[in-house]
Amino acid sequence: MSSRKASIKRSTKETTIQVSVNLDGMGKTSIKTGINFLDHLIVSFGKHSMMDLKVDAKSNDGIEHHLIEDTAITLGQTIDKALSSRRGITRFSYASVPMDESLAEASIDLVKRPFWKLTLSIKRNKIEDISKEDLEHFFQSLLQNLNCCIHLTVKYGENDHHKVESAIKSLAVAFRYASAFDKKQKGIPSTKGSM
Repeated sequence: MSSRKASIKRSTKETTIQVSVNLDGMGKTSIKTGINFLDHLIVSFGKHSMMDLKVDAKSNDGIEHHLIEDTAITLGQTIDKALSSRRGITRFSYASVPMDESLAEASIDLVKRPFWKLTLSIKRNKIEDISKEDLEHFFQSLLQNLNCCIHLTVKYGENDHHKVESAIKSLAVAFRYASAFDKKQKGIPSTKGSM
């Protein structure tokens, strides 16, 4: 099997983002965005998807929204690039992950046909150091740029921090198994012969 690694550097007047991934890693992460809760979410994503992940994100204009959005875009695009043709992968998976009183579910199809449905059910206007709308935008931008079909839903919960963490972890676990190699799958996992 070929190496499933990729790196992307995205540089604009607003931000400078560099992301490297190894889909067949051990969950090692080095995340530096300057936003504590964002770092925590991306570390959780790397750890539970078992991909090695390095993110170095800097704001050039001091606007947090731009940094959060561009980090998510670059992360999604780098993972998509590492998936390459997606030959030999399992393709489909799902995960249900609890965090205390909260429960989130993710269903994923790694087909190259982007569609996403997101329900985070956040009530508070701010969670840790990120606004509700920026958190939702982080997830939206990540899902859009993964170039696949994902349904990610917080089923219930009371604590917004727990809801968001269970969401990122369910996405990570579903991605881990969908992107894993299937020993029975000899080519592209599609009746069309292409993704």
